Amino acid sequence: MPTKVPERRITSQEAVLGGSILEVNRLTVTFDHTVILADLSFTVARGASLAVIGPNGSGKTVLFRALIGAIPHAGTIRWAPGTKFGYVPQKLDIERDLPITGRDLLRAKLTISHAAKEEALDALERVDLREEVLVQPIGSMSGGQFQRLLVAFALIGKPDVLLLDEPAAGVDAPGQEALNEALRRLQQEEAITTLLISHDLSVVYRYASSVLCLARERSCLGPPQVVLTPERLSEIYGTPISFHLHDDHGR
Repeated sequence: MPTKVPERRITSQEAVLGGSILEVNRLTVTFDHTVILADLSFTVARGASLAVIGPNGSGKTVLFRALIGAIPHAGTIRWAPGTKFGYVPQKLDIERDLPITGRDLLRAKLTISHAAKEEALDALERVDLREEVLVQPIGSMSGGQFQRLLVAFALIGKPDVLLLDEPAAGVDAPGQEALNEALRRLQQEEAITTLLISHDLSVVYRYASSVLCLARERSCLGPPQVVLTPERLSEIYGTPISFHLHDDHGR
């Protein structure tokens, strides 16, 4: 049974690099008289990579849906003027056995966005997905290929921000690594602001510039080195939590 969340306020300690692209002030979301998010405030710097973590039911996907205007909320959400965002949901409501190819999906997005074919080709290159993969039915793609296709789909229209809800869920290890590397390039080389929900704390530690940890009793925001400590994670998740970080990633 969901319990009411006590009010909290989170103040960003992240240095503003070129100004904020997103400011959230006292965001509250309620479903059926149950408060999911309460009095939540934070900012995201332009070009930053914010990871959102927390136990199941803490409101991670609800936060993303509020940020894109898909659900009612109290408080304020302010995107910088002219901001465009691409959204990759946790689960795409489409049957993978439908006779739809990757090319069909991208053509539909080009039509909706009134974009040129070159944008689709550019998006595929940015996620390191070969054009010949597009002729396959989406059901025959590997999990990693399909997720990178969804990121390419989101990139059409040239967004400033990518919101990714567990993009590597259900993807094998090689596919996860290819997807993570593609996202790293987009954020670090092209300065696309990324907001990422992930349960993979090693990925969060390696790629995020800051971490927003949502929890029922206490939430926090800070750099990975500060937030992802065993003590803090155990406090947030209510159970001992640890993760393994390979030495070759330099942190």
